Amino acid sequence: MKPAPRQITLKVNGQVRTCTAAPDTPLAYLLRNDLGLTGTKFACGLEQCGACKVLVDGEAVPSCRLPAAEVEGCQITTIEGLADEGELHPVQQAFVDEQAAQCGFCTSGLIVAAAALLEQNPEPTAAQVKEALAVHICRCGSHSRVLRAIRRAADMMATNGDGRP
Repeated sequence: MKPAPRQITLKVNGQVRTCTAAPDTPLAYLLRNDLGLTGTKFACGLEQCGACKVLVDGEAVPSCRLPAAEVEGCQITTIEGLADEGELHPVQQAFVDEQAAQCGFCTSGLIVAAAALLEQNPEPTAAQVKEALAVHICRCGSHSRVLRAIRRAADMMATNGDGRP
């Protein structure tokens, strides 16, 4: 028997938001369908492609199967929440500058994962970047531009002292 819907209170992008849903409803569904935050993509539904990554208390996690009730009380940051008062996060800006998005479907997950990586390790090696993004599937072939964008973002953050998110 499916659990009955109830109020689920989430802290998303610095705001407290309430939805009515079954506790096992995946976080990605609530973000996209109830809160209108469509930057988080739903793709494989198996936590295998990375398109649905969001930050939960600063850690990049897939949201396509994560029960929303499990992250009540946590700070959730989506791709939309990385920007600060209209100014793009350095990783977002670097993706623009390096033209690192082609079709764009995987881009938000890649950016969220890269922001988490740079928060934890401001000067990652190329191998560490590749390892952090290994679960992300991109069929467009923009991998070299993605790697350049992450290096650029790391440099921007070091220069500006901008250790966001």
